[in-house]
Amino acid sequence: MNEHAPLILDVAGLVLTDADRRRLAHPLTGGMILFARNWQDRDQLTQLCAQMKELRPDLLICVDHEGGRVQRFRTDGFTHLPPMRALGELWVNDTAGPGTGVMAACNAATATGYVLASELRACGVDFSFTPVLDLDWGESGVIGDRAFHRDPRVVALLARSLIHGLLQAGMASCGKHFPGHGFVKADSHTEIPVDRRSLKAILGDDAAPYGWLDTVLSSVMPAHVIYPRVDSRPAGFSSLWLNEILRRQLRFAGAVFSDDLSMAGARLIDGREVSYVDASVIALNAGCDMVLLCNQSVDGGAAVDELLDGLAQARRAGRWQPSEASEQRRLALLPSGPALHWDELMTSQAYELALDLLP
Repeated sequence: MNEHAPLILDVAGLVLTDADRRRLAHPLTGGMILFARNWQDRDQLTQLCAQMKELRPDLLICVDHEGGRVQRFRTDGFTHLPPMRALGELWVNDTAGPGTGVMAACNAATATGYVLASELRACGVDFSFTPVLDLDWGESGVIGDRAFHRDPRVVALLARSLIHGLLQAGMASCGKHFPGHGFVKADSHTEIPVDRRSLKAILGDDAAPYGWLDTVLSSVMPAHVIYPRVDSRPAGFSSLWLNEILRRQLRFAGAVFSDDLSMAGARLIDGREVSYVDASVIALNAGCDMVLLCNQSVDGGAAVDELLDGLAQARRAGRWQPSEASEQRRLALLPSGPALHWDELMTSQAYELALDLLP
Protein backbone atom coordinates (compact mmCIF):
# COMPACT_ATOMS: atom_id res chain seq x y z
CA MET A 1 0.00 0.00 0.00
CA ASN A 2 1.03 3.64 -0.31
CA GLU A 3 2.75 5.00 2.78
CA HIS A 4 0.25 6.90 4.93
CA ALA A 5 1.63 10.42 5.30
CA PRO A 6 -0.61 12.09 7.89
CA LEU A 7 1.46 15.07 9.10
CA ILE A 8 1.01 18.65 7.86
CA LEU A 9 3.99 20.74 8.99
CA ASP A 10 5.38 24.22 8.33
CA VAL A 11 8.74 25.88 7.72
CA ALA A 12 10.17 28.95 9.39
CA GLY A 13 11.23 31.20 6.56
CA LEU A 14 11.25 32.23 2.92
CA VAL A 15 13.49 29.42 1.66
CA LEU A 16 13.97 25.79 2.61
CA THR A 17 16.78 24.95 5.02
CA ASP A 18 18.47 21.57 5.22
CA ALA A 19 16.33 20.80 8.28
CA ASP A 20 13.18 21.73 6.35
CA ARG A 21 14.18 19.41 3.51
CA ARG A 22 14.79 16.57 5.91
CA ARG A 23 11.41 17.02 7.58
CA LEU A 24 9.47 17.40 4.33
CA ALA A 25 11.14 14.29 2.90
CA HIS A 26 10.10 12.22 5.93
CA PRO A 27 7.63 9.48 4.90
CA LEU A 28 5.13 10.60 7.57
CA THR A 29 4.98 14.14 6.16
CA GLY A 30 2.07 14.57 3.75
CA GLY A 31 1.73 18.32 3.53
CA MET A 32 3.01 21.76 4.37
CA ILE A 33 1.07 24.80 5.53
CA LEU A 34 2.24 28.30 4.63
CA PHE A 35 1.95 31.44 6.75
CA ALA A 36 2.51 35.15 6.14
CA ARG A 37 6.11 34.74 7.34
CA ASN A 38 6.72 32.48 4.33
CA TRP A 39 5.69 35.29 1.96
CA GLN A 40 7.85 38.00 0.43
CA ASP A 41 6.47 38.25 -3.09
CA ARG A 42 5.04 36.04 -5.83
CA ASP A 43 8.41 35.03 -7.26
CA GLN A 44 9.69 33.94 -3.86
CA LEU A 45 6.50 32.02 -3.07
CA THR A 46 6.55 30.31 -6.46
CA GLN A 47 10.18 29.28 -5.99
CA LEU A 48 9.48 27.98 -2.47
CA CYS A 49 6.57 25.85 -3.69
CA ALA A 50 8.63 24.57 -6.63
CA GLN A 51 11.44 23.55 -4.27
CA MET A 52 8.98 21.58 -2.15
CA LYS A 53 7.42 19.87 -5.17
CA GLU A 54 10.86 18.95 -6.51
CA LEU A 55 11.55 17.31 -3.18
CA ARG A 56 8.12 15.66 -2.87
CA PRO A 57 5.77 15.85 -5.91
CA ASP A 58 2.90 14.46 -3.82
CA LEU A 59 3.27 17.02 -1.00
CA LEU A 60 0.02 18.93 -0.38
CA ILE A 61 0.96 22.62 -0.10
CA CYS A 62 -1.72 24.30 2.02
CA VAL A 63 -2.61 27.73 3.36
CA ASP A 64 -5.34 29.43 5.39
CA HIS A 65 -6.51 31.86 2.71
CA GLU A 66 -10.21 32.56 3.24
CA GLY A 67 -10.57 36.26 2.50
CA GLY A 68 -11.14 39.14 4.89
CA ARG A 69 -8.81 39.07 7.89
CA VAL A 70 -7.65 35.50 7.21
CA GLN A 71 -5.64 35.93 4.02
CA ARG A 72 -1.93 35.16 4.13
CA PHE A 73 -0.87 36.85 0.86
CA ARG A 74 -2.10 40.40 0.27
CA THR A 75 0.50 42.17 -1.87
CA ASP A 76 2.25 41.87 -5.24
CA GLY A 77 -0.96 41.42 -7.19
CA PHE A 78 -3.01 39.23 -4.86
CA THR A 79 -6.64 40.34 -4.77
CA HIS A 80 -7.96 41.47 -1.40
CA LEU A 81 -10.84 39.03 -1.02
CA PRO A 82 -13.97 39.96 0.93
CA PRO A 83 -14.82 38.41 4.29
CA MET A 84 -17.52 35.77 3.93
CA ARG A 85 -19.99 37.92 5.86
CA ALA A 86 -19.95 40.36 2.89
CA LEU A 87 -21.40 37.59 0.73
CA GLY A 88 -24.10 36.92 3.31
CA GLU A 89 -24.96 40.62 3.41
CA LEU A 90 -25.23 40.63 -0.37
CA TRP A 91 -27.68 37.71 -0.12
CA VAL A 92 -29.88 39.68 2.28
CA ASN A 93 -30.00 42.68 -0.07
CA ASP A 94 -32.58 41.08 -2.36
CA THR A 95 -34.74 44.15 -2.90
CA ALA A 96 -33.05 46.07 -5.72
CA GLY A 97 -34.51 44.11 -8.62
CA PRO A 98 -33.61 41.03 -10.70
CA GLY A 99 -30.04 39.79 -10.33
CA THR A 100 -29.50 41.36 -6.92
CA GLY A 101 -29.45 39.63 -3.58
CA VAL A 102 -29.50 35.85 -3.71
CA MET A 103 -28.28 35.37 -7.28
CA ALA A 104 -25.70 38.14 -6.99
CA ALA A 105 -24.41 36.61 -3.75
CA CYS A 106 -24.09 33.14 -5.28
CA ASN A 107 -22.27 34.52 -8.33
CA ALA A 108 -20.00 36.59 -6.10
CA ALA A 109 -19.23 33.53 -3.98
CA THR A 110 -18.29 31.50 -7.06
CA ALA A 111 -16.13 34.39 -8.27
CA THR A 112 -14.46 34.61 -4.85
CA GLY A 113 -13.64 30.91 -4.92
CA TYR A 114 -12.25 31.13 -8.44
CA VAL A 115 -10.05 34.18 -7.76
CA LEU A 116 -8.82 32.71 -4.47
CA ALA A 117 -7.89 29.35 -5.97
CA SER A 118 -6.52 30.52 -9.32
CA GLU A 119 -4.18 33.08 -7.74
CA LEU A 120 -2.85 30.55 -5.23
CA ARG A 121 -2.41 27.86 -7.86
CA ALA A 122 -0.57 30.29 -10.16
CA CYS A 123 2.09 30.44 -7.42
CA GLY A 124 2.20 26.70 -6.78
CA VAL A 125 -0.10 26.47 -3.73
CA ASP A 126 -2.38 23.43 -3.93
CA PHE A 127 -5.05 23.92 -1.31
CA SER A 128 -6.71 26.42 1.02
CA PHE A 129 -8.57 25.59 4.23
CA THR A 130 -11.85 27.15 3.12
CA PRO A 131 -14.84 27.65 3.34
CA VAL A 132 -15.83 28.41 6.93
CA LEU A 133 -19.21 26.75 7.58
CA ASP A 134 -19.64 28.09 11.12
CA LEU A 135 -22.85 30.02 11.73
CA ASP A 136 -22.71 33.71 12.58
CA TRP A 137 -24.31 33.69 16.03
CA GLY A 138 -22.72 37.07 16.80
CA GLU A 139 -20.93 35.64 19.85
CA SER A 140 -17.58 34.31 18.58
CA GLY A 141 -14.78 36.81 18.12
CA VAL A 142 -12.50 34.27 16.47
CA ILE A 143 -15.16 33.45 13.86
CA GLY A 144 -16.90 36.82 13.49
CA ASP A 145 -17.09 38.00 9.89
CA ARG A 146 -15.42 34.79 8.68
CA ALA A 147 -18.92 33.27 8.71
CA PHE A 148 -21.33 33.73 5.81
CA HIS A 149 -24.57 34.06 7.79
CA ARG A 150 -26.61 32.88 10.76
CA ASP A 151 -28.97 30.75 8.64
CA PRO A 152 -27.45 27.32 7.84
CA ARG A 153 -29.34 27.23 4.53
CA VAL A 154 -27.70 30.47 3.39
CA VAL A 155 -24.31 29.21 4.62
CA ALA A 156 -24.68 25.95 2.68
CA LEU A 157 -25.74 27.59 -0.59
CA LEU A 158 -23.05 30.29 -0.50
CA ALA A 159 -20.44 27.69 0.46
CA ARG A 160 -21.58 25.48 -2.42
CA SER A 161 -21.16 28.43 -4.78
CA LEU A 162 -17.69 29.20 -3.41
CA ILE A 163 -16.69 25.53 -3.74
CA HIS A 164 -17.85 25.68 -7.38
CA GLY A 165 -15.38 28.51 -7.93
CA LEU A 166 -12.57 26.60 -6.23
CA LEU A 167 -13.28 23.58 -8.44
CA GLN A 168 -13.25 25.73 -11.58
CA ALA A 169 -9.62 26.48 -10.73
CA GLY A 170 -8.88 22.84 -9.87
CA MET A 171 -8.78 23.26 -6.08
CA ALA A 172 -10.42 21.08 -3.43
CA SER A 173 -12.33 22.49 -0.43
CA CYS A 174 -12.31 22.17 3.35
CA GLY A 175 -15.38 22.88 5.48
CA LYS A 176 -14.60 24.05 8.99
CA HIS A 177 -15.04 23.81 11.94
CA PHE A 178 -17.23 20.70 12.33
CA PRO A 179 -19.78 20.51 13.89
CA GLY A 180 -19.70 24.26 14.56
CA HIS A 181 -17.54 26.84 16.33
CA GLY A 182 -19.78 29.88 15.97
CA PHE A 183 -21.97 29.38 19.06
CA VAL A 184 -19.18 29.60 21.66
CA LYS A 185 -17.36 32.76 22.68
CA ALA A 186 -14.03 31.20 23.69
CA ASP A 187 -11.14 31.10 21.21
CA SER A 188 -9.71 27.57 20.90
CA HIS A 189 -6.30 29.05 20.08
CA THR A 190 -5.99 30.06 23.74
CA GLU A 191 -8.59 28.03 25.68
CA ILE A 192 -11.01 25.15 25.29
CA PRO A 193 -14.50 26.30 24.28
CA VAL A 194 -17.46 24.29 25.62
CA ASP A 195 -20.78 24.12 23.78
CA ARG A 196 -23.45 22.63 26.08
CA ARG A 197 -26.23 22.23 23.52
CA SER A 198 -27.80 18.87 22.71
CA LEU A 199 -26.80 16.76 19.72
CA LYS A 200 -30.24 17.36 18.22
CA ALA A 201 -29.80 21.13 18.45
CA ILE A 202 -26.32 21.05 16.91
CA LEU A 203 -27.27 18.71 14.06
CA GLY A 204 -30.39 20.72 13.32
CA ASP A 205 -28.51 23.99 13.05
CA ASP A 206 -24.71 24.35 13.04
CA ALA A 207 -23.88 20.94 11.55
CA ALA A 208 -26.63 21.02 8.92
CA PRO A 209 -24.42 22.43 6.12
CA TYR A 210 -22.11 19.41 6.36
CA GLY A 211 -24.93 17.03 5.50
CA TRP A 212 -26.22 19.26 2.72
CA LEU A 213 -22.74 19.61 1.18
CA ASP A 214 -21.66 15.96 1.39
CA THR A 215 -21.65 15.62 -2.42
CA VAL A 216 -19.27 18.54 -3.03
CA LEU A 217 -17.13 18.99 0.10
CA SER A 218 -13.62 17.57 -0.32
CA SER A 219 -12.50 17.68 3.31
CA VAL A 220 -13.52 18.75 6.79
CA MET A 221 -11.66 20.25 9.76
CA PRO A 222 -13.30 19.60 13.15
CA ALA A 223 -13.46 22.17 15.91
CA HIS A 224 -11.29 22.15 19.02
CA VAL A 225 -14.54 22.49 20.97
CA ILE A 226 -16.01 20.15 23.61
CA TYR A 227 -19.71 19.32 23.30
CA PRO A 228 -20.18 17.57 26.68
CA ARG A 229 -23.73 16.37 25.99
CA VAL A 230 -22.29 14.34 23.09
CA ASP A 231 -18.71 13.46 24.11
CA SER A 232 -16.19 14.62 26.70
CA ARG A 233 -13.46 14.97 24.06
CA PRO A 234 -13.12 17.85 21.58
CA ALA A 235 -14.66 16.95 18.21
CA GLY A 236 -11.29 16.46 16.49
CA PHE A 237 -10.35 13.74 19.00
CA SER A 238 -13.75 12.05 19.15
CA SER A 239 -14.52 8.87 17.22
CA LEU A 240 -18.17 9.49 18.03
CA TRP A 241 -18.13 12.83 16.22
CA LEU A 242 -15.87 11.81 13.33
CA ASN A 243 -16.75 8.20 12.61
CA GLU A 244 -20.29 7.82 13.89
CA ILE A 245 -21.80 11.26 13.22
CA LEU A 246 -19.72 12.77 10.38
CA ARG A 247 -18.99 9.63 8.38
CA ARG A 248 -21.91 7.32 9.13
CA GLN A 249 -24.79 9.63 9.95
CA LEU A 250 -23.92 12.52 7.61
CA ARG A 251 -22.28 10.15 5.06
CA PHE A 252 -19.18 12.28 4.57
CA ALA A 253 -16.58 10.42 2.50
CA GLY A 254 -13.81 13.01 2.14
CA ALA A 255 -10.66 13.73 4.12
CA VAL A 256 -10.62 14.88 7.75
CA PHE A 257 -7.90 17.19 9.09
CA SER A 258 -7.27 17.91 12.73
CA ASP A 259 -7.07 21.58 13.54
CA ASP A 260 -3.65 22.85 14.69
CA LEU A 261 -2.33 20.62 17.49
CA SER A 262 -0.40 23.53 18.98
CA MET A 263 -3.64 25.34 19.87
CA ALA A 264 -4.64 25.28 23.53
CA GLY A 265 -7.87 23.53 22.63
CA ALA A 266 -5.89 20.56 21.33
CA ARG A 267 -3.60 19.97 24.25
CA LEU A 268 -6.08 19.08 27.01
CA ILE A 269 -7.73 15.72 26.36
CA ASP A 270 -9.64 13.70 28.99
CA GLY A 271 -8.69 16.31 31.56
CA ARG A 272 -4.93 16.12 31.10
CA GLU A 273 -2.40 17.96 29.00
CA VAL A 274 -0.89 15.69 26.35
CA SER A 275 2.14 15.85 24.08
CA TYR A 276 1.97 16.56 20.36
CA VAL A 277 2.69 12.90 19.72
CA ASP A 278 -0.14 11.71 21.97
CA ALA A 279 -2.52 14.30 20.50
CA SER A 280 -1.65 13.09 16.99
CA VAL A 281 -2.18 9.43 17.90
CA ILE A 282 -5.53 10.21 19.54
CA ALA A 283 -6.68 12.30 16.54
CA LEU A 284 -5.64 9.65 14.00
CA ASN A 285 -7.28 6.85 15.99
CA ALA A 286 -10.44 8.96 16.34
CA GLY A 287 -10.84 9.27 12.58
CA CYS A 288 -8.60 12.10 11.35
CA ASP A 289 -6.71 11.34 8.14
CA MET A 290 -4.19 14.14 8.68
CA VAL A 291 -3.03 16.23 11.63
CA LEU A 292 -1.58 19.75 11.61
CA LEU A 293 1.24 21.07 13.75
CA CYS A 294 1.72 24.77 13.07
CA ASN A 295 4.27 27.41 14.03
CA GLN A 296 6.64 25.00 15.76
CA SER A 297 9.42 25.36 13.18
CA VAL A 298 10.23 28.96 14.08
CA ASP A 299 12.39 28.18 17.13
CA GLY A 300 14.56 25.51 15.53
CA GLY A 301 11.86 22.92 15.09
CA ALA A 302 12.58 20.65 18.06
CA ALA A 303 8.84 20.01 18.51
CA VAL A 304 8.52 19.08 14.82
CA ASP A 305 11.33 16.55 15.05
CA GLU A 306 9.87 15.19 18.28
CA LEU A 307 6.54 14.65 16.52
CA LEU A 308 8.09 12.96 13.48
CA ASP A 309 10.20 10.64 15.62
CA GLY A 310 7.44 10.04 18.17
CA LEU A 311 4.76 9.19 15.61
CA ALA A 312 7.12 6.76 13.87
CA GLN A 313 7.84 5.13 17.22
CA ALA A 314 4.11 5.02 18.03
CA ARG A 315 3.53 3.21 14.76
CA ARG A 316 6.20 0.64 15.55
CA ALA A 317 4.65 0.15 18.98
CA GLY A 318 1.24 -0.45 17.41
CA ARG A 319 -0.36 2.66 18.95
CA TRP A 320 -1.72 3.67 15.54
CA GLN A 321 -1.88 1.97 12.16
CA PRO A 322 -1.36 3.59 8.76
CA SER A 323 -4.52 3.76 6.68
CA GLU A 324 -4.50 3.27 2.92
CA ALA A 325 -7.95 4.89 2.75
CA SER A 326 -6.61 7.96 4.57
CA GLU A 327 -3.70 8.21 2.18
CA GLN A 328 -6.00 8.01 -0.83
CA ARG A 329 -8.15 10.78 0.64
CA ARG A 330 -5.01 12.92 1.09
CA LEU A 331 -3.91 12.35 -2.51
CA ALA A 332 -7.40 13.20 -3.76
CA LEU A 333 -6.91 16.74 -2.43
CA LEU A 334 -4.06 17.47 -4.85
CA PRO A 335 -5.16 19.85 -7.64
CA SER A 336 -6.89 18.59 -10.74
CA GLY A 337 -5.57 19.87 -14.05
CA PRO A 338 -2.75 22.30 -14.80
CA ALA A 339 -2.74 25.80 -13.30
CA LEU A 340 -2.59 28.97 -15.34
CA HIS A 341 0.65 30.89 -14.87
CA TRP A 342 0.21 34.32 -13.34
CA ASP A 343 0.59 36.28 -16.59
CA GLU A 344 -1.86 33.94 -18.36
CA LEU A 345 -4.30 34.29 -15.49
CA MET A 346 -4.22 38.09 -15.59
CA THR A 347 -5.46 38.10 -19.20
CA SER A 348 -7.96 35.24 -18.97
CA GLN A 349 -11.61 36.07 -19.54
CA ALA A 350 -12.81 33.89 -16.65
CA TYR A 351 -10.53 35.71 -14.19
CA GLU A 352 -11.55 39.16 -15.44
CA LEU A 353 -15.23 38.25 -15.10
CA ALA A 354 -14.66 36.90 -11.60
CA LEU A 355 -12.95 40.12 -10.51
CA ASP A 356 -15.94 42.12 -11.78
CA LEU A 357 -18.32 39.98 -9.70
CA LEU A 358 -16.52 40.37 -6.36
CA PRO A 359 -18.45 42.42 -3.79
